[in-house]
This record gives sequence, structure tokens and C-alpha cells, in this order.
Amino acid sequence: MANALDATGWPPIVDSSFQLAQFQLAPVTLSDTLNSIVIATRQSALALWQARYVSSLLQHHYPGLQVSLLGLTTEGDRRLESSLAKIGGKGLFVKELERALADGRADIAVHSMKDVPMHLPDGFRIGAILAREEPRDAFVSNQFASLQSLGPGSIVGTSSLRRQSQIKAHHPQIQVKPLRGNVQTRLRKLDEGEFTAIILAAAGLTRLELQHRITHLLEPEESLPAVGQGALGIECRNDRRELRELLAPLDDASTRCCVEAERALSRALSGSCTLPLGGYAQLVGEQMQLRGFVATPDGSRLIEEELTLPYTDSVPDKIGKELARRLTQRGAGEILASLDSTG
Repeated sequence: MANALDATGWPPIVDSSFQLAQFQLAPVTLSDTLNSIVIATRQSALALWQARYVSSLLQHHYPGLQVSLLGLTTEGDRRLESSLAKIGGKGLFVKELERALADGRADIAVHSMKDVPMHLPDGFRIGAILAREEPRDAFVSNQFASLQSLGPGSIVGTSSLRRQSQIKAHHPQIQVKPLRGNVQTRLRKLDEGEFTAIILAAAGLTRLELQHRITHLLEPEESLPAVGQGALGIECRNDRRELRELLAPLDDASTRCCVEAERALSRALSGSCTLPLGGYAQLVGEQMQLRGFVATPDGSRLIEEELTLPYTDSVPDKIGKELARRLTQRGAGEILASLDSTG
């Protein structure tokens, strides 16, 4: 049976009404079939693009599969006036989607891996991590070519403590002010003159066909990406074996091992939105390279490390923990302690 499509040619969004429920897993019986899938998604333009992209991949691998989207407004979307670091972190973008999986309203949820907390709730797993899009940050300005070209007092907008700390460390003459909202909202605020420049994830701009707005891509040496940046993850319940098998062809092994290394680093450092931290792993030949940093929010102290190890299946976890240990030895623990005492 063909999939019902909306006017855009994409699967429609089904009823987005949502009630808080106990975080308990609804039963799944062996008689369940997988001729249809419901994808839980946030309702921003970027989140919908990501969900629909996953839908297209599933339908490519499984012709005839019916896919619909369950659009949800998360706590992170509702509280755009507040800093994520102050209201609970990026996990606010995924909790309501996980509730939809828990009570059976949805089968899978699509996330930007940089938004996924380092520890998933019991009973859930990332069933697939898709091939990574551009992981770098994008400098966007209507007047200037790069961060280096900005004069004293220029105002740069970003919602990320990771970006803020690196900008302040490398360019102390620049003012950094908070900027939240969806991609289009942030671009509008730039165009209206509220900011001299803004920093966004290049992957999001590319996916929304806004790559023409990218003025300059920031190399990792200038702005180390967030853990998981550029990668999409598909979450499902651990007890849905048939779903895990369905998602397996979408998993990109090289992206998964790099993201797992980055997440191992972040977990070892208790990484969250309150900690300016970056991590970026690459496979280079038969070796894995992982770079990481920890900083104070004002950029007055920034500790960087890099580690390369021969690749084996156990290396992602090993390299992440070892790099965290080295960062801690160099003072990351003191930064963590100071942030805990002020938080």
C-alpha cells in the first residue's frame, strides 16, 4: 500500500497532542508487524527534515513500508528564552520523544547526536547512527569574512558554551551574546542587525539548503565541534528486536565508532551543557584520532589534547577514556570542580 503524503510529498505529521505519562514501556507482542513505522520528531524545520530523511532511507530499503511522523513540542522548544545550561541541558529536546517511544505512540525517534544525553534511559538504545554530514561550525555574517576580521566590540551570537569559550579564548576583543531559536530565527536576527555574526552548525544549514549563508567554515583548530555534531541517531526501545534489525542497514560503522569515541570522552568528563567541552574523532587509515578540549565559560582557561591509537573494536571507548584522563591531569578536573561549585 502506498504511503499517504502531504502536499509537499513527505509523510504527514499525525496528531501532535501529547500528555505526560509514567515512563513505563508499553508491551510489544510477537504478533506485531512492521508494515508501518511512526517516527517521533520535534517540529522545527530542521528536525522535520531529519525525520523525513530517515523516512526516505527506510522506504528505500523497505519498499511499501508506511511511515508517519508524530510531531512533538519539547520542553527545550518551549523555553527558548532561557539558556539550555540553566534549564536542564539538551536532554530537554529528547525526553518527550522518548516518552512517545515508551508508551507506544511512536516506534523510533530521530535526534541530532549532539543533542543526545551521554546516558540513555534504561530500556532505550541508539539503533542506528547515519553517515556524518559536515561536522564543522559555520561562521555566518553579512559583512565580515571570518572571526579574525571582526573588530573590537563586534557581537557574535551563539547558544553554545562550547563555541562561546573558544571564541573568547581565541578572540578576546569580540563580544559573545546568547542566541537561541531555530535556524531561520537565528538568521533573521543576524539580518536584522542584532549581531555582527553568528555561529551555527554547518550540517543544519546544509540540510535546510541554506549552505549559501555559510561565510566561512571554522576548522577544528579554531572551533572544535560538539560531540556527535553532524551525525543523526535513531533511537528505539531495546526490547524491539525487529526494529533494531530494521534499522541495521542505516547504520554507518565509521560514523558510529567516531561518535562513540567522542561520547566516551564526554561521559568520562561528565559532559553536559554546563561544561564547555568539544570532541571530534576521525579515522585516518588504520588509526583513530581524537581531539578534545575543556574550558571555562569565559575562555580564560582552555585545555586541549589529542590522541591517536591503532584502531580496533575496543578503541572508541578506550581512546575516549584515555583522552579524558589526560585532560583531567592537565587541569580539566579543576575546571569541572569550579563549575560545580558555582552551579
